[in-house]
Amino acid sequence: MAYPSSSSSQPLANPVSIISSHFCAPYPIDLAIIRKVLTISDGNFVVTDINGNIVFKVKGAFLSVHDRRVLLDGAGNPIVTLKQKLMSAHDRWQVFKGDSTDSSDLLFSAKRSSMFQLKTKLDVFLANNTKEEVCDFKVKGSWLERSCVVYAGESSTIVAQMHKKHTVESILIGKDKFMVTVYPNIDYAFVVALIVILDGINKENSSG
Repeated sequence: MAYPSSSSSQPLANPVSIISSHFCAPYPIDLAIIRKVLTISDGNFVVTDINGNIVFKVKGAFLSVHDRRVLLDGAGNPIVTLKQKLMSAHDRWQVFKGDSTDSSDLLFSAKRSSMFQLKTKLDVFLANNTKEEVCDFKVKGSWLERSCVVYAGESSTIVAQMHKKHTVESILIGKDKFMVTVYPNIDYAFVVALIVILDGINKENSSG
């Protein structure tokens, strides 16, 4: 996959479809991620557009041995399944088409850049990048402050950016709400899947 030069901050000209071209738009997409903090079953997110329409839902399955989450569209159809790989030193997560966890349906995987890091750094590899010498996407920033940025490969080209939204309501009703801006022509379902992985990795670290 060819990216602009490392000095470029221009949006990518051609649609970058990871999950589906259906989730690529020629303009920036602003999404609100609402995480229910005070629920017994963790991992329940709702993702809405700026008008409050539900675009995605995330359901977690924590009764199994490994952490597994499913990204659903607004109608409840499974788009991708996210699974934490057992016995992986770098908190590796794998993302599969639909509700599959078959290796032939692998779309991409993501892992922490190193075991010991104060700031969030995540390397993302598409399924066809089997050598994993250079990542296809990189996430940097602070998950605690909800200020992570997604870059194309090792370049400085930003493809998505998170920003925290503090409201009185969120504090009162136990909801964690933050926004993500997905740049033009970038698969926004892919970006939401990355946020779910960030939450999974950081939830695990904070509980340990």
